[in-house]
Amino acid sequence: MLAFALRRIGYSLLIVLGVVLLTFLLFNVAAGDPAAAVLGKNPEPAEVESLRRELGADLPLLYGRRCRTEAFRSGTFAANSPLPVGVVRRTLSRERMEYIFEPQFPSDDPLTVTVTGLGNARIAIDNFDPENGLVRDNRLPVIVRITGENAVQQPVAVHFFRLQDSPFHTQFSRALGEICRFTPEFPYVRVLDFGRTLTTREPISKILRRGVGPSLGLMLPIFFGELFFGVLLALLATAFKDRLADRLLVLFSVAGMSVSYLVLIIFAQWFLGYYCNWFPVWGWGDWRYLALPVLVGVVSGLGGSVRFYRTVFVDELRREYLRTAAAKGCAPWTVYGRHLLRNAAIPIITRASAVLPFLFTGSLLLETFFGIPGLGFAGIDALNNSDLQLLKALVVVSALLFVALNLLADLAYAWADPRIRLE
Repeated sequence: MLAFALRRIGYSLLIVLGVVLLTFLLFNVAAGDPAAAVLGKNPEPAEVESLRRELGADLPLLYGRRCRTEAFRSGTFAANSPLPVGVVRRTLSRERMEYIFEPQFPSDDPLTVTVTGLGNARIAIDNFDPENGLVRDNRLPVIVRITGENAVQQPVAVHFFRLQDSPFHTQFSRALGEICRFTPEFPYVRVLDFGRTLTTREPISKILRRGVGPSLGLMLPIFFGELFFGVLLALLATAFKDRLADRLLVLFSVAGMSVSYLVLIIFAQWFLGYYCNWFPVWGWGDWRYLALPVLVGVVSGLGGSVRFYRTVFVDELRREYLRTAAAKGCAPWTVYGRHLLRNAAIPIITRASAVLPFLFTGSLLLETFFGIPGLGFAGIDALNNSDLQLLKALVVVSALLFVALNLLADLAYAWADPRIRLE
């Protein structure tokens, strides 16, 4: 059993690494520069630099010492194209021209500059030491001189970079560190530290701690309620197979699977909340605020669960051991509650672990429509505010939750069927 558990934990760690890689590609590569989304048009270069450093967006992706900087203006410049603030172009002749890059703000970091896309033209850079590849004085302008035939028509790409000491300090290593990293201060290990939100500047760890309680208070009753009533009704349908009770349960199960989640939410709020005034429909307080959304969540998933479990139980009824138990005179409770359930545990565990992602998706709607301040409600706010840092944290936390629950499902397989430990 221990070897099986350690092997599954190793697989789960690999899955976590894949989750971090996918979220890194999604939020660090595909999402672009967060400074442009947060600061809007025409931000101060010093503000862009500060925000990129805080988020690690200026670091190289996987490996390298060159980091993005706004100390000097970078870009690709062509003849007669408009120039950004901080760059001056002077045409001396058809064969000679120069670009003057003014410092945007004081910087004490070691800076380097690269010039590409010049064809056969020659370049010379003032205020630059080619031996160590560094700008000599960050407070003075950097002048790029271009000489050669048709130098005026040559497009030029000039990029300034800040140099760091370690090439392993990258955006990907920072993404791994957000999951878990060691620190010299107590408690020496920081877990799920995603920094601050882009909009309110509130620590994301505080938002996660505040939202995980309401989310679990909503998801866990739905999960166990759907599991309990789904198995119970499926056993009832199996016991009365091909009779009226079985056909009615199948009919209501199919009907429940056909009703939209949003329709159930809106109907429950209107009928049970406003018309009957049995439940509050908005807010967060005692158990009464959770009763209606939990009821909606259980009812929405009950139809599919009953159909699935009934199919499993009916197939299990054809096994010889159940017919033998019934022929020996075992009570129906023993036949169905002990023998049938124990041998159908593997499909039950599989179904229970498979509905977890749908529970989280459903909780987004439930928390939004019922005003429950959980992780789903925070995710909707982050999406509306384009807060990529908080969205990334929620995606990683939800993925880690799914990995942990699937690990528990794998261990439950070994508990339900001892043969699995030998595989």
